[in-house]
Amino acid sequence: MVKELSKRLGFDYCGIAKAEQLEDDARHLEAWLHKGYNAGMSYMERNFDLRINPQLLVPGAQSVITLMMNYYPDQKQDTDAPQIAKYAYGHDYHEVIRAKLHEFLFEIQAQIGEVQGRGFVDSAPVLERSWAQRTGLGWIGKNANLINKQSGSFFFLATLIVDLSLEYDDPFAKDFCGTCTKCIDACPTQAIVSPSVIDANKCISYLTIELKDELIPDELSGKFKNWMFGCDICQDVCPWNRFSQPHQQEAFKPIPEILNFSSGDWESLDEDFFKVLLKNSPIKRSKWKGIRRNISFIKTS
Repeated sequence: MVKELSKRLGFDYCGIAKAEQLEDDARHLEAWLHKGYNAGMSYMERNFDLRINPQLLVPGAQSVITLMMNYYPDQKQDTDAPQIAKYAYGHDYHEVIRAKLHEFLFEIQAQIGEVQGRGFVDSAPVLERSWAQRTGLGWIGKNANLINKQSGSFFFLATLIVDLSLEYDDPFAKDFCGTCTKCIDACPTQAIVSPSVIDANKCISYLTIELKDELIPDELSGKFKNWMFGCDICQDVCPWNRFSQPHQQEAFKPIPEILNFSSGDWESLDEDFFKVLLKNSPIKRSKWKGIRRNISFIKTS
């Protein structure tokens, strides 16, 4: 019932795991935080116990449902324009998927009865990629993205935790990256410090989106490869993404200006138009000042 419902709601993949504490992931997360690889994302240090134990998020939790939704576009930006990560071409995925998770839980309750649960999409202390691997949907690649053997890595991940016992999938046990190091070699800032470990202090995605400082560190000058918002380099070079297929979600269709704006268009964009044009876009997260900073950095470096 759950997997049929996931397809009806537009999710491409669905896997289910038993809700239990993530012991190995707790150790890895602790080591990552200890090295300061979370950069300015201090929220990663908070609610540590919640991140590794779904039963603290949903009392009595028995199952963790992981959902994947494709966002790979059928059109790309002009390569001469300031580049935007593909996930941000259309409507903000938080809003799109959150609504689907609410509907998902409502449908489960309508069919089964009293079920307690919570849905999460990149906005709460949940280790989505770890659960995706546990539910058999793929493995965590050397670029730290969840890779699906059939379809690559251009997917949004969402999690639904419920106090309902379900049939569980086998975890994905094998790493199919093998000896490939294309993502590590291609990262212009050397942010992939070891397989599956990212130093956010050097990551273009972090620096163009999460960083709240007025300036980007000078030592990274000339290394952004024209990325204005986010970065897809480590995914674009991944051999498994040769299997990527365009998504079928109307909400993720590219905003025309994102595909067509030139460097000059972005540079002349005033704050009022920015707020109107991108009011439903993930790009609003960087705010107008952040985009101005990023454009200035890639233009002068």
